[in-house]
Amino acid sequence: MKTMIKEEPVLELKNLYKHFGNNKVLNGFNLQLYKGENLVVMGKSGSGKSVMIKCLVGLMQADGGSIRIKGQDITSLGQRELDLLRTEIGFLFQGSALYDSMTVRENLYFPLRRHAHIMGREEEAEKWIREALANVGLEHAIDLMPDELSGGMKRRVALARALILKPKIMLYDEPTTGLDPITAKEIIQLMRAIQKTYGTSSLIITHDVDCARVISNRMILLVDGVNYAEGTFQELTQSSDPKIKAFFK
Repeated sequence: MKTMIKEEPVLELKNLYKHFGNNKVLNGFNLQLYKGENLVVMGKSGSGKSVMIKCLVGLMQADGGSIRIKGQDITSLGQRELDLLRTEIGFLFQGSALYDSMTVRENLYFPLRRHAHIMGREEEAEKWIREALANVGLEHAIDLMPDELSGGMKRRVALARALILKPKIMLYDEPTTGLDPITAKEIIQLMRAIQKTYGTSSLIITHDVDCARVISNRMILLVDGVNYAEGTFQELTQSSDPKIKAFFK
């Protein structure tokens, strides 16, 4: 896959810091995501990948640095402006994070209810839900409960929920974790199809080398809380640096 032409980033992290006591998880991390790009961030367990994405979506407060989305510094926005901006971001949680007490339809309806002004009339909800499920190949599962779904189906439903508001930026936190190789491959191909259908810019946090190889336009390797290396999959796999080579063993 070709690297995208650089322009103004749709998402930018500058000098991001996050410490837990004496543990410096993020130590001046930088990232730029460009329009139409699939950017993969790889790091070992505990390297700060998930902390970074939680800071990005507001589930965790960074200790320092700036986060800009579509040119707006999110720390300077009021709650109303922040909520509106969040409708342009879809987030696939690690482990899917479906509501166990809700049907598939109700899981997808939840974000529509929170942002009814985006959808328009209430009666359009069913159309939006069915469209999102069709895009992940699960129209038939609309009335099922999460415990009636396989692991791969749960991931697809969670992906449909992330897409329900037609976001322009997608965030994936370990999208293939816990899936068998065949299902993982299906999810990766689905992510590629979604990018084409929705025209999304995607930030993918993963330790799955196969996922990175197939999906990435560009990669960042996160080591000791900073950007240790950046480049295409091919460029990084050809490096003679021992720390870089360790990612691809």
